[in-house]
Amino acid sequence: MSSRSGTYGRVVLPAAGEEREVSLAGAPPEGGPPAGPVAAEQQEAASMEPDGAGRISRTVVTGEETAPFAGVSPLERLEMELLLEAIFRHYGYDFRQYAPSSLRRRLNKRLEAEGLSTFSALQDRVLHDAAAMEALLRDMSVNVTGMFRDPTFFRALREKVVPMLRTYPSVRVWHAGCASGEEVYAMAILLEEEGLYERSRLYATDMNAEALERARSGIFPIARMREYTTNYQQAGGTRSFSEYYTASYGAALFHARLRENVLFAQHNLATDTSFSEFNVILCRNVLIYFDRNLKARTLRLFGDSLSPSGFLCLGRRESLRFTNVEGEFEELDAKERIYRRSSLPRPSQGHGGQAAPPRGEAGKGTRR
Repeated sequence: MSSRSGTYGRVVLPAAGEEREVSLAGAPPEGGPPAGPVAAEQQEAASMEPDGAGRISRTVVTGEETAPFAGVSPLERLEMELLLEAIFRHYGYDFRQYAPSSLRRRLNKRLEAEGLSTFSALQDRVLHDAAAMEALLRDMSVNVTGMFRDPTFFRALREKVVPMLRTYPSVRVWHAGCASGEEVYAMAILLEEEGLYERSRLYATDMNAEALERARSGIFPIARMREYTTNYQQAGGTRSFSEYYTASYGAALFHARLRENVLFAQHNLATDTSFSEFNVILCRNVLIYFDRNLKARTLRLFGDSLSPSGFLCLGRRESLRFTNVEGEFEELDAKERIYRRSSLPRPSQGHGGQAAPPRGEAGKGTRR
Protein backbone atom coordinates (compact mmCIF):
# COMPACT_ATOMS: atom_id res chain seq x y z
CA MET A 1 0.00 0.00 0.00
CA SER A 2 1.09 3.52 -0.65
CA SER A 3 1.27 4.53 2.99
CA ARG A 4 3.39 1.56 4.00
CA SER A 5 7.02 0.72 3.64
CA GLY A 6 9.14 -2.20 4.72
CA THR A 7 7.81 -5.44 6.12
CA TYR A 8 5.17 -6.23 8.68
CA GLY A 9 5.59 -8.65 11.51
CA ARG A 10 6.93 -8.01 14.98
CA VAL A 11 8.82 -5.20 16.54
CA VAL A 12 11.07 -5.40 19.57
CA LEU A 13 10.05 -2.89 22.22
CA PRO A 14 12.47 -1.99 25.03
CA ALA A 15 10.91 -2.80 28.38
CA ALA A 16 12.66 -1.79 31.57
CA GLY A 17 16.09 -2.87 30.47
CA GLU A 18 15.03 -5.88 28.44
CA GLU A 19 13.77 -6.55 24.95
CA ARG A 20 10.42 -8.20 24.45
CA GLU A 21 8.61 -9.00 21.24
CA VAL A 22 5.26 -7.66 20.17
CA SER A 23 3.54 -9.29 17.22
CA LEU A 24 2.19 -6.73 14.82
CA ALA A 25 -0.68 -7.42 12.48
CA GLY A 26 -1.09 -11.00 13.58
CA ALA A 27 1.78 -11.95 11.28
CA PRO A 28 0.02 -11.21 7.98
CA PRO A 29 1.39 -12.27 4.62
CA GLU A 30 4.58 -10.51 3.60
CA GLY A 31 3.77 -6.97 2.53
CA GLY A 32 0.26 -7.00 4.03
CA PRO A 33 -0.83 -4.45 6.63
CA PRO A 34 -1.66 -5.29 10.23
CA ALA A 35 -4.94 -5.67 12.01
CA GLY A 36 -6.16 -4.02 15.14
CA PRO A 37 -8.88 -2.06 16.89
CA VAL A 38 -11.20 0.45 15.29
CA ALA A 39 -10.86 3.88 16.93
CA ALA A 40 -13.95 5.31 18.64
CA GLU A 41 -16.49 7.36 16.75
CA GLN A 42 -18.36 9.71 18.99
CA GLN A 43 -21.66 9.54 17.14
CA GLU A 44 -21.70 5.77 16.82
CA ALA A 45 -20.67 5.35 20.45
CA ALA A 46 -23.78 7.23 21.49
CA SER A 47 -26.05 4.78 19.66
CA MET A 48 -24.40 1.39 20.23
CA GLU A 49 -24.66 -0.98 23.15
CA PRO A 50 -21.27 -1.48 24.83
CA ASP A 51 -21.02 -5.17 24.11
CA GLY A 52 -23.25 -5.90 21.13
CA ALA A 53 -22.80 -9.59 20.47
CA GLY A 54 -22.50 -11.39 17.17
CA ARG A 55 -20.04 -12.71 14.64
CA ILE A 56 -19.83 -11.71 11.02
CA SER A 57 -18.27 -15.00 9.99
CA ARG A 58 -19.08 -18.63 10.62
CA THR A 59 -21.73 -18.21 13.32
CA VAL A 60 -25.29 -16.99 13.66
CA VAL A 61 -25.61 -13.54 15.21
CA THR A 62 -27.18 -13.68 18.66
CA GLY A 63 -27.99 -11.27 21.44
CA GLU A 64 -27.92 -8.00 19.49
CA GLU A 65 -31.10 -6.07 20.11
CA THR A 66 -30.94 -4.07 16.91
CA ALA A 67 -31.00 -7.12 14.57
CA PRO A 68 -28.00 -5.92 12.53
CA PHE A 69 -28.74 -8.18 9.58
CA ALA A 70 -32.44 -7.36 9.34
CA GLY A 71 -33.28 -6.84 5.70
CA VAL A 72 -30.08 -8.53 4.50
CA SER A 73 -30.61 -11.51 2.24
CA PRO A 74 -28.73 -14.76 2.97
CA LEU A 75 -26.71 -14.22 -0.20
CA GLU A 76 -25.70 -10.69 0.77
CA ARG A 77 -24.70 -11.83 4.24
CA LEU A 78 -22.60 -14.58 2.71
CA GLU A 79 -20.91 -11.99 0.50
CA MET A 80 -20.07 -9.89 3.56
CA GLU A 81 -18.59 -12.89 5.35
CA LEU A 82 -16.47 -13.81 2.34
CA LEU A 83 -15.28 -10.21 1.98
CA LEU A 84 -14.10 -10.09 5.59
CA GLU A 85 -12.45 -13.50 5.28
CA ALA A 86 -10.66 -12.42 2.10
CA ILE A 87 -9.40 -9.22 3.73
CA PHE A 88 -8.04 -11.22 6.65
CA ARG A 89 -6.32 -13.84 4.51
CA HIS A 90 -4.82 -11.46 1.97
CA TYR A 91 -4.00 -8.38 4.06
CA GLY A 92 -4.03 -9.56 7.67
CA TYR A 93 -6.72 -7.18 8.91
CA ASP A 94 -9.23 -9.09 11.01
CA PHE A 95 -12.68 -7.52 11.24
CA ARG A 96 -14.52 -10.83 11.59
CA GLN A 97 -15.33 -10.36 15.28
CA TYR A 98 -16.31 -6.71 15.18
CA ALA A 99 -19.85 -5.66 16.06
CA PRO A 100 -21.87 -6.40 12.89
CA SER A 101 -24.06 -3.28 13.06
CA SER A 102 -21.01 -1.01 12.76
CA LEU A 103 -19.42 -3.20 10.09
CA ARG A 104 -22.52 -3.16 7.96
CA ARG A 105 -22.75 0.64 8.04
CA ARG A 106 -19.12 1.08 7.07
CA LEU A 107 -19.12 -1.51 4.31
CA ASN A 108 -22.23 0.03 2.79
CA LYS A 109 -20.52 3.43 2.91
CA ARG A 110 -17.58 2.00 0.98
CA LEU A 111 -19.90 0.36 -1.56
CA GLU A 112 -21.48 3.72 -2.32
CA ALA A 113 -18.14 5.49 -2.55
CA GLU A 114 -16.77 2.91 -4.98
CA GLY A 115 -19.96 2.94 -7.08
CA LEU A 116 -20.46 -0.80 -6.63
CA SER A 117 -23.64 -2.75 -6.10
CA THR A 118 -22.48 -5.92 -4.33
CA PHE A 119 -20.02 -6.93 -1.63
CA SER A 120 -18.61 -9.50 -4.05
CA ALA A 121 -17.63 -6.67 -6.37
CA LEU A 122 -16.06 -4.83 -3.45
CA GLN A 123 -14.11 -7.96 -2.55
CA ASP A 124 -12.73 -8.21 -6.07
CA ARG A 125 -11.70 -4.56 -6.03
CA VAL A 126 -9.93 -4.50 -2.66
CA LEU A 127 -8.06 -7.73 -3.42
CA HIS A 128 -6.65 -6.35 -6.68
CA ASP A 129 -6.39 -2.62 -5.90
CA ALA A 130 -4.27 -1.59 -2.93
CA ALA A 131 -5.67 1.95 -3.06
CA ALA A 132 -9.21 0.59 -2.67
CA MET A 133 -8.12 -1.39 0.37
CA GLU A 134 -6.49 1.72 1.79
CA ALA A 135 -9.77 3.61 1.39
CA LEU A 136 -11.73 0.76 2.99
CA LEU A 137 -9.35 0.72 5.93
CA ARG A 138 -9.89 4.44 6.48
CA ASP A 139 -13.63 3.86 6.59
CA MET A 140 -13.21 0.95 8.99
CA SER A 141 -10.92 2.86 11.34
CA VAL A 142 -12.51 6.29 11.66
CA ASN A 143 -10.34 8.21 14.11
CA VAL A 144 -12.42 10.50 16.26
CA THR A 145 -10.59 11.69 19.35
CA GLY A 146 -9.47 14.84 21.09
CA MET A 147 -7.15 16.22 23.73
CA PHE A 148 -8.50 15.93 27.26
CA ARG A 149 -11.73 14.58 25.84
CA ASP A 150 -14.12 13.99 28.75
CA PRO A 151 -12.25 16.41 31.06
CA THR A 152 -13.69 14.85 34.21
CA PHE A 153 -11.93 11.61 33.30
CA PHE A 154 -8.53 13.34 33.27
CA ARG A 155 -9.36 15.15 36.50
CA ALA A 156 -10.13 11.77 38.06
CA LEU A 157 -6.76 10.51 36.83
CA ARG A 158 -5.03 13.42 38.55
CA GLU A 159 -6.89 12.97 41.79
CA LYS A 160 -7.19 9.19 42.13
CA VAL A 161 -4.48 7.55 40.03
CA VAL A 162 -1.52 9.96 40.01
CA PRO A 163 -1.01 9.87 43.82
CA MET A 164 -0.48 6.11 43.58
CA LEU A 165 1.76 6.42 40.52
CA ARG A 166 4.03 8.70 42.54
CA THR A 167 4.96 5.73 44.72
CA TYR A 168 6.37 3.81 41.71
CA PRO A 169 10.03 4.07 40.64
CA SER A 170 8.86 4.15 37.02
CA VAL A 171 5.52 4.41 35.24
CA ARG A 172 4.52 2.48 32.13
CA VAL A 173 1.35 3.49 30.27
CA TRP A 174 -0.29 1.73 27.31
CA HIS A 175 -2.70 3.66 25.07
CA ALA A 176 -4.41 0.83 23.15
CA GLY A 177 -6.24 2.08 20.05
CA CYS A 178 -4.66 5.52 20.29
CA ALA A 179 -5.96 6.74 16.89
CA SER A 180 -4.17 9.96 15.90
CA GLY A 181 -2.66 10.38 19.34
CA GLU A 182 -4.40 13.35 20.96
CA GLU A 183 -5.04 11.38 24.14
CA VAL A 184 -1.38 10.34 24.29
CA TYR A 185 -0.25 13.98 24.25
CA ALA A 186 -2.85 14.83 26.88
CA MET A 187 -1.44 12.10 29.13
CA ALA A 188 2.12 13.32 28.52
CA ILE A 189 1.07 16.83 29.55
CA LEU A 190 -0.68 15.52 32.66
CA LEU A 191 2.36 13.48 33.71
CA GLU A 192 4.65 16.45 33.03
CA GLU A 193 2.59 18.70 35.28
CA GLU A 194 2.48 16.07 38.00
CA GLY A 195 6.26 15.61 37.95
CA LEU A 196 6.09 12.04 36.62
CA TYR A 197 6.99 12.39 32.95
CA GLU A 198 10.74 11.98 33.43
CA ARG A 199 10.27 8.46 34.78
CA SER A 200 7.37 7.48 32.52
CA ARG A 201 7.25 5.48 29.30
CA LEU A 202 4.14 5.67 27.09
CA TYR A 203 3.30 3.07 24.46
CA ALA A 204 0.77 4.23 21.86
CA THR A 205 -0.60 1.52 19.56
CA ASP A 206 -3.19 1.36 16.81
CA MET A 207 -3.81 -0.60 13.62
CA ASN A 208 -3.89 2.41 11.33
CA ALA A 209 -0.45 3.42 10.03
CA GLU A 210 -1.68 6.78 8.72
CA ALA A 211 -3.16 7.68 12.10
CA LEU A 212 0.07 6.68 13.83
CA GLU A 213 2.08 8.90 11.48
CA ARG A 214 -0.13 11.85 12.38
CA ALA A 215 0.30 11.04 16.06
CA ARG A 216 4.06 10.76 15.68
CA SER A 217 4.25 14.15 13.94
CA GLY A 218 2.58 16.00 16.82
CA ILE A 219 0.81 18.34 14.39
CA PHE A 220 -2.88 19.07 14.91
CA PRO A 221 -5.35 21.64 13.49
CA ILE A 222 -5.04 25.02 15.14
CA ALA A 223 -8.82 25.37 14.88
CA ARG A 224 -9.23 22.78 17.63
CA MET A 225 -6.92 24.48 20.12
CA ARG A 226 -9.71 26.57 21.64
CA GLU A 227 -11.71 23.42 22.35
CA TYR A 228 -8.63 21.64 23.69
CA THR A 229 -7.75 24.61 25.89
CA THR A 230 -11.20 24.50 27.47
CA ASN A 231 -10.91 20.74 27.99
CA TYR A 232 -7.46 21.15 29.52
CA GLN A 233 -8.64 23.78 31.98
CA GLN A 234 -11.66 21.69 33.01
CA ALA A 235 -9.36 18.67 33.43
CA GLY A 236 -7.34 20.51 36.07
CA GLY A 237 -4.50 21.85 33.94
CA THR A 238 -2.08 24.00 35.92
CA ARG A 239 -0.42 26.04 33.17
CA SER A 240 -1.34 27.89 30.01
CA PHE A 241 -2.18 25.28 27.39
CA SER A 242 -0.46 27.33 24.68
CA GLU A 243 2.88 26.62 26.37
CA TYR A 244 2.79 23.12 24.91
CA TYR A 245 2.63 23.96 21.21
CA THR A 246 3.79 26.39 18.56
CA ALA A 247 1.20 27.80 16.15
CA SER A 248 2.22 28.12 12.52
CA TYR A 249 0.33 28.22 9.20
CA GLY A 250 -2.97 26.98 10.57
CA ALA A 251 -1.45 24.13 12.56
CA ALA A 252 -0.29 23.53 16.11
CA LEU A 253 3.02 21.70 16.51
CA PHE A 254 3.31 20.18 19.97
CA HIS A 255 6.73 20.32 21.54
CA ALA A 256 9.10 17.43 20.88
CA ARG A 257 9.57 16.85 24.59
CA LEU A 258 6.05 15.42 24.77
CA ARG A 259 7.20 12.66 22.39
CA GLU A 260 10.54 11.90 24.00
CA ASN A 261 9.14 9.16 26.23
CA VAL A 262 6.53 7.85 23.77
CA LEU A 263 6.83 4.88 21.45
CA PHE A 264 4.27 4.60 18.62
CA ALA A 265 3.79 1.13 17.12
CA GLN A 266 1.15 -0.97 15.37
CA HIS A 267 -0.47 -3.65 17.47
CA ASN A 268 -3.48 -5.91 16.91
CA LEU A 269 -5.83 -6.39 19.84
CA ALA A 270 -7.60 -9.16 17.95
CA THR A 271 -4.62 -11.50 17.58
CA ASP A 272 -1.51 -10.21 19.35
CA THR A 273 -0.34 -11.23 22.80
CA SER A 274 0.84 -9.13 25.72
CA PHE A 275 4.18 -7.45 25.04
CA SER A 276 5.00 -5.86 28.40
CA GLU A 277 3.73 -5.10 31.89
CA PHE A 278 2.00 -1.77 32.48
CA ASN A 279 0.90 0.33 35.42
CA VAL A 280 -1.90 1.99 33.44
CA ILE A 281 -3.81 0.85 30.34
CA LEU A 282 -6.17 3.21 28.54
CA CYS A 283 -8.52 1.78 25.92
CA ARG A 284 -11.43 4.18 25.74
CA ASN A 285 -14.30 3.71 23.28
CA VAL A 286 -12.78 0.79 21.40
CA LEU A 287 -14.49 -2.24 22.94
CA ILE A 288 -17.90 -1.01 21.75
CA TYR A 289 -16.86 -2.12 18.25
CA PHE A 290 -16.08 -5.71 19.27
CA ASP A 291 -18.43 -8.63 19.59
CA ARG A 292 -18.68 -10.50 22.89
CA ASN A 293 -15.89 -12.99 22.15
CA LEU A 294 -13.38 -10.39 20.98
CA LYS A 295 -14.22 -8.12 23.90
CA ALA A 296 -13.56 -11.00 26.31
CA ARG A 297 -10.25 -11.75 24.63
CA THR A 298 -9.16 -8.11 24.75
CA LEU A 299 -10.04 -7.74 28.43
CA ARG A 300 -8.09 -10.92 29.17
CA LEU A 301 -5.13 -9.41 27.33
CA PHE A 302 -5.36 -6.25 29.43
CA GLY A 303 -5.60 -8.26 32.64
CA ASP A 304 -2.46 -10.19 31.73
CA SER A 305 -0.66 -6.95 30.79
CA LEU A 306 -1.30 -5.04 34.02
CA SER A 307 1.07 -4.99 36.94
CA PRO A 308 -0.29 -5.88 40.40
CA SER A 309 -2.71 -3.11 41.42
CA GLY A 310 -2.48 -1.63 37.91
CA PHE A 311 -5.18 0.64 36.49
CA LEU A 312 -7.50 -0.02 33.53
CA CYS A 313 -9.37 2.91 31.98
CA LEU A 314 -12.32 2.32 29.63
CA GLY A 315 -14.83 4.55 27.86
CA ARG A 316 -18.01 5.70 29.52
CA ARG A 317 -20.16 3.25 27.55
CA GLU A 318 -17.90 0.35 28.41
CA SER A 319 -17.85 -1.65 31.61
CA LEU A 320 -16.32 -4.72 33.27
CA ARG A 321 -19.70 -5.83 34.61
CA PHE A 322 -20.60 -9.38 33.57
CA THR A 323 -17.23 -9.85 31.82
CA ASN A 324 -14.62 -12.58 32.18
CA VAL A 325 -12.31 -10.34 34.25
CA GLU A 326 -14.83 -8.57 36.50
CA GLY A 327 -13.67 -10.46 39.58
CA GLU A 328 -10.09 -9.33 39.13
CA PHE A 329 -10.84 -5.60 39.38
CA GLU A 330 -12.31 -3.09 41.79
CA GLU A 331 -14.02 0.11 40.67
CA LEU A 332 -11.90 3.12 41.49
CA ASP A 333 -14.28 5.53 39.75
CA ALA A 334 -17.56 4.08 38.53
CA LYS A 335 -18.59 7.10 36.45
CA GLU A 336 -15.26 7.49 34.66
CA ARG A 337 -14.77 3.71 34.25
CA ILE A 338 -11.43 3.58 36.06
CA TYR A 339 -10.63 0.17 37.54
CA ARG A 340 -7.79 -1.15 39.66
CA ARG A 341 -6.62 -4.73 39.47
CA SER A 342 -7.27 -6.44 42.78
CA SER A 343 -6.16 -10.00 42.02
CA LEU A 344 -3.71 -11.80 39.80
CA PRO A 345 -4.91 -12.83 36.32
CA ARG A 346 -5.19 -16.45 35.39
CA PRO A 347 -2.20 -18.01 33.58
CA SER A 348 -1.91 -16.71 30.03
CA GLN A 349 -3.22 -19.04 27.34
CA GLY A 350 -1.83 -17.16 24.38
CA HIS A 351 -5.02 -15.15 23.63
CA GLY A 352 -5.48 -17.08 20.43
CA GLY A 353 -2.47 -15.53 18.72
CA GLN A 354 0.65 -17.38 17.65
CA ALA A 355 4.05 -15.75 17.68
CA ALA A 356 5.82 -15.28 14.36
CA PRO A 357 9.51 -14.77 13.64
CA PRO A 358 10.56 -11.12 13.98
CA ARG A 359 10.63 -9.25 10.69
CA GLY A 360 11.06 -5.65 11.77
CA GLU A 361 12.02 -3.39 14.63
CA ALA A 362 10.69 -0.10 15.94
CA GLY A 363 12.99 2.40 17.54
CA LYS A 364 11.99 5.25 19.76
CA GLY A 365 9.08 6.90 18.02
CA THR A 366 10.01 5.36 14.65
CA ARG A 367 9.31 2.25 12.65
CA ARG A 368 11.08 0.74 9.70
